[in-house]
Amino acid sequence: MSGKLRVFLGAAPGVGKTYAMLREGRRLRGEGVDVVVGLVETYGRRGTAEQLGDLPVLPRRAVPYRGTEQSELDVDALLARRPHLALVDELAHTDVPGGRHGKRWQDVRELLDAGIDVATTLNIQHLESLNDVVEEITGVAQRETIPDEVVRAADRIELVDLSPEALRTRMARGEVYPPDRIDVALDHYFRAGNLGALRELALLWLADRVEEELADYRARHGIRAPWETKERIVVGLNGAPQGEHLIRRGARTASRVHGDLIGVHVRLDDGTALHEPPGLAAQRALLQELRGTFVEVSGGDVARTLVEFARTESATQILLGPTGRSRLRELLHGSVINRVIRLAGPIDVRVLPPREPGLLTVPPEPRRRRPALVPLRRRRLAWLLGPAGVVALAWALSPLRHQLGLSGVLLCLLLAVAGTARLGGLLPAAGATAAGALAADYFFTTPWHSLTVERGADLAALLLFLAVAAVIAHLIDGLTRRSQQAGRARAEAAVLARLAGETVESGPRVLPDLVAELRQVFGLDGAAVLVRTGALWQPAAAAGAEAPLRPDEASFTVDLGDGAVLVLRGTPLTEEDTRLLGPYATQLKLVRERERLAARAAAAEELARTDALHTALLDALGRELRAPVAAVRREAGRLPGPAGQRIGAEAARMERVVADLVDLSRLRAGAMPVVLRPTAVAEVVRAAAEGVPGVRVDLAPGLPRVLADPGLLTRAFADVLAGAGSAGAAEVLMDAGVVADRVEVRVTVRGDATGPGEGAGPVVARGFVEAMHGELAVEPAAGGGTAYVIALARAPE
Repeated sequence: MSGKLRVFLGAAPGVGKTYAMLREGRRLRGEGVDVVVGLVETYGRRGTAEQLGDLPVLPRRAVPYRGTEQSELDVDALLARRPHLALVDELAHTDVPGGRHGKRWQDVRELLDAGIDVATTLNIQHLESLNDVVEEITGVAQRETIPDEVVRAADRIELVDLSPEALRTRMARGEVYPPDRIDVALDHYFRAGNLGALRELALLWLADRVEEELADYRARHGIRAPWETKERIVVGLNGAPQGEHLIRRGARTASRVHGDLIGVHVRLDDGTALHEPPGLAAQRALLQELRGTFVEVSGGDVARTLVEFARTESATQILLGPTGRSRLRELLHGSVINRVIRLAGPIDVRVLPPREPGLLTVPPEPRRRRPALVPLRRRRLAWLLGPAGVVALAWALSPLRHQLGLSGVLLCLLLAVAGTARLGGLLPAAGATAAGALAADYFFTTPWHSLTVERGADLAALLLFLAVAAVIAHLIDGLTRRSQQAGRARAEAAVLARLAGETVESGPRVLPDLVAELRQVFGLDGAAVLVRTGALWQPAAAAGAEAPLRPDEASFTVDLGDGAVLVLRGTPLTEEDTRLLGPYATQLKLVRERERLAARAAAAEELARTDALHTALLDALGRELRAPVAAVRREAGRLPGPAGQRIGAEAARMERVVADLVDLSRLRAGAMPVVLRPTAVAEVVRAAAEGVPGVRVDLAPGLPRVLADPGLLTRAFADVLAGAGSAGAAEVLMDAGVVADRVEVRVTVRGDATGPGEGAGPVVARGFVEAMHGELAVEPAAGGGTAYVIALARAPE
């Protein structure tokens, strides 16, 4: 009977895999299980070593290699000992050449074949299938890899998870690597982005394994009904324009429920579909952009093939668009949607209605004192049907000339002219009017079938017809103009309402979406937001195939401030368009300002994280340095003569510098409170100067109190004086005075061997003073030397 393999999987070194394995071994040993440590690498980590506890550790096997002696797992000793559970660290390790196996996982497989359970550890970067992905993420090639099937065959895999920030904090504290390797590791392999990507990689790999196990279980038990363990949305695609809307709707749903999106195109296998639908390539690209999967399957029945595929993938939803078939074709061949609903069983089927036009294109403003704008197609149709229709109507009525008379015919022709005016506007109506007058003269006035008018009454009737027809056409043109103006006003109101509503609900949108909407609203060929970088213009967002790349290529520009400009190309904008463009320009400015603020916030957050890491690093270094410096002081005390005193003094100075640096880092991180209260300057100065040789204090009586933290202020003065002493100053003078609403304490150092502001003392002192909202200035002193001026606010009386 084979043993069972248990793998503790981690996304990166240092997450605690070995710690978790040893803790589990101790727990099982406490329950009476025979547990033996075959091989564990602690890497000098105290917490990991402590977890060994009372676990029995099997001695390692010594292996000679190139003149040295290496230690490896003693497989023979484990087989002879035959524990119930063996703890073997680093499953992907490569054994020293000359042993029985080349890889440690092969050693573990021999133990499993012998019936011994094994618990082991592994990092995700050592999996063979992920090796290239990890190298692309981290830039580090992993030489030690292990086949995925070895790990997938494990009876139990536990993910030891730790957030990137928590792991980086552990690194900075020296809990993973020694101090000399921390900075390099944090700046390269252990960057926050790398760790986040590795963590996601581990979670996805583990999720795939769980999915495989679930699929095997369902296959073994003949379960075909989908289990809603994870949302999987199948989108039926046939290349129709509605498909992109379906994909985006499915992607939004999948992202909300953390599910999978699969686009499926069913190709009929009857030979009728020889070419790919024209819109399918764009839909495939959109699926990839939205992290979905595209699949093409063949079948004789679209509905049945789609449902079978959904069942195979354990889909929970099928998303379909509106049918493109006519009513007659649905009656003859049936409805695909209805068949999918009948066959789907427990799978939810969602049918989206035809998409309403999401964004309105604002119609152009009607031209003043000119005929109303009518679509070209309608104008052509009116020119074709209007004059010809009027002539045809007159010819058709000519047999009734005695019954209708000229007046009756002219009324009928007026109706045709009005219809022409409504269809194609003023100019086609004028053409129909002229044709109608000529046709009435030809068919209904004497002499018949000629263009001469014999009777004065008939001529008057024809002239009256021309006048009435012109008035009617003009009135209809005016009504059309009013209708167009009302339509434009409604479109403007809808655009402004949409713009204001979305801003109130969700804040300013991303720049590309806003530029694309602007282009569609005004019916432009292209639109872009350009930002000047030096002498070049860079597009921050663009929409349309003919988006301008320079302001001089645009037909209209709007200055957005801060070196940005909105450029438009297409139909020239009218005054009304410019008025509507104003809110969009305001929104674009808000979006750019929001992006700048977001970038600053991200930079500030990154700076805060870096500051926290530096603080943790300084804490760790402080702990590491205190012990050796204290040891140096103890040994210096045993040395006789001036040498021991000098070494002790330097060690004491080092201890003070370390303490100051640690406290300064804690101060900047907000971990050390600063309590400002009225403080007597004279008392603090004398306390700091006490016991320091060569310091003369000359303070005027009656100095006002300052707002300061007495402890921090004392340390600031002490650091300045210590820096002066270490630099070999011959004389130090401390005096003070009042300047406006501040009190300035001047520390003048004569014979200063260092340059102004050099050394750690003034740097640390400046940090303490700035924490109290004061200033420390370093300047040359009159008569030679350096003056350190500490200015603090006066305390209220």
